[in-house]
Amino acid sequence: MAGTPTFAIPPSFLGVSRRHRDARFVVAGVPLDVGTTNRAGARSGPQAIRAASRMLVDGDHPRAWIEPAALDLADIGDFAIALGDIRASLDLIERQAAGMGHLLALGGEHGITLPLLRALALRLGRPVGLVHFDAHVDTWPDSFGQALGHGSVFFHALNEGLVDPRRMIQVGIRSPVQRAVWDWTVGQGVTILEAEAVHGAGAAATAARIRDVIGGGPAYLSFDIDALDPAFAPGTGTPEIGGLASWQAQAILRRLGGLDFVGMDVVEVAPAHDVAEITALAAATVAWEYLALVGR
Repeated sequence: MAGTPTFAIPPSFLGVSRRHRDARFVVAGVPLDVGTTNRAGARSGPQAIRAASRMLVDGDHPRAWIEPAALDLADIGDFAIALGDIRASLDLIERQAAGMGHLLALGGEHGITLPLLRALALRLGRPVGLVHFDAHVDTWPDSFGQALGHGSVFFHALNEGLVDPRRMIQVGIRSPVQRAVWDWTVGQGVTILEAEAVHGAGAAATAARIRDVIGGGPAYLSFDIDALDPAFAPGTGTPEIGGLASWQAQAILRRLGGLDFVGMDVVEVAPAHDVAEITALAAATVAWEYLALVGR
């Protein structure tokens, strides 16, 4: 260890001082939680993830042997939102993400992924593959009557052609779900790996399945922190028992090198419900692992 002690590192992601939008990798917070359906508080997620990320600047990644904080990485702060208005907020998020290169978004609720995918599909001119870690399929047509709630993000993404369903895989699913919603999701061509199947198969086999589904071409990573079991991520709005351990998620991510990732988000951290910052640290580590994947 050398340099500044972690407690004195600036409160940006990994303590980076760069703020320019044309960096190779750009971090932005998206403090929206208007569309949550259980416990609120994900609006405070970006700040908590940044603070926890200070634990990750003591040296190189022990598998990739690069220092993610030393990459051409910028933290441009938080996107603006329209207070209390989901649709206007999603439009604002899409406009702010438009034309941006490789974006790492810190949520915020999972609904932020929809405008991020809209901006990405517009920039690339094609749908992307999707690696989606979550306890929930998030393909409900609406969330308790709210069409743009956080449980409907991938219903819209699929219907809008933002993602290629044949190159979309959901990992860690285990929540209650209506059979019609499940059948619709699978019927679109989406691959679902339930949490129990991941536990049985192991990290290496799970990563191999992800790689088989995604194949070549651009892909996006969306990591809902409630993919982790509440023992490892209590600070989230919709916890579900039986989830992945943090070490499982980390081991899977480390085996996804070579996929053509073009952006990512980590969402649904609600620090008011966290314990000893473990949820925020798990989310920060997901983004750090991602940078190690795409930066080497």
